[in-house]
Amino acid sequence: MKVVSALLSGLLFGLGLIVSGMSNPSKVLGFLDLAGKWDPSLAFVMGGAVVIGALMFPFVSKRKSSILGNTMRLPTATRIDRRLVLGGLTFGVGWGLAGYCPGPVLASLAQGDGKPWVFFIAMLGGMALFEVIERAKGKRASKAA
Repeated sequence: MKVVSALLSGLLFGLGLIVSGMSNPSKVLGFLDLAGKWDPSLAFVMGGAVVIGALMFPFVSKRKSSILGNTMRLPTATRIDRRLVLGGLTFGVGWGLAGYCPGPVLASLAQGDGKPWVFFIAMLGGMALFEVIERAKGKRASKAA
């Protein structure tokens, strides 16, 4: 049941991204083009998500487990550090250059265009590079200890 629920949730999320235009890089880039032909429509999509999240978070944060019985794992980090800022900047630059971010690019893969695949492969490469760097840091830290 959990796998079916995850599949249906993912399909619903992807459908929402496609219907809202978030999987269309030209619409996303139009939203990010504040000095040119700005398209504010995606602000309403994001605003709607923020409102729903803000309304639901007080209820969800009190639960010990999800509706399907999984342990609730809510974020605990509250500090804004160098790593968070650099990660956010990197994400934002990538989003601004390509018009894709991880969720929408996955929804776009099925649309048959080659551009989302290039971004997806680059994204996987970036994730792999991050893992290599983190493991190297971990090995250095364990040797120093």
